[in-house]
Amino acid sequence: MNLLVDESVNKLIVHELRLSGHNVLYVSEFAPSIDDEMVLDQANQNRAILLTEDKDFGELVYRQRRVHLGVILIRLSGLSTQAKAKIILNVFANHADELLHAYSVITPGRVRIRKNP
Repeated sequence: MNLLVDESVNKLIVHELRLSGHNVLYVSEFAPSIDDEMVLDQANQNRAILLTEDKDFGELVYRQRRVHLGVILIRLSGLSTQAKAKIILNVFANHADELLHAYSVITPGRVRIRKNP
């Protein structure tokens, strides 16, 4: 899967995604501190799904109706980074086809996937 990972996501998760064969661009490695609109633009330019822990992307997607190839919001606070990585990899393994052109939220024990209107 082609992913752009926001700098809000721990580098260990990026590492695990890459080890699992995903093509990952990490904002912290090429453009730290860019604003959310630029992050979404980078995801679109790279034809990538955005993986983030930043709820502000919901504002861009729903209120401002910004175009995107997919946004995945990680809501796994309180879990170790290793546990988060395992859950995220499991979501990709079981829901990869559904994540494109959707706004998805990963929470403990559940993934909500809402397709673009």
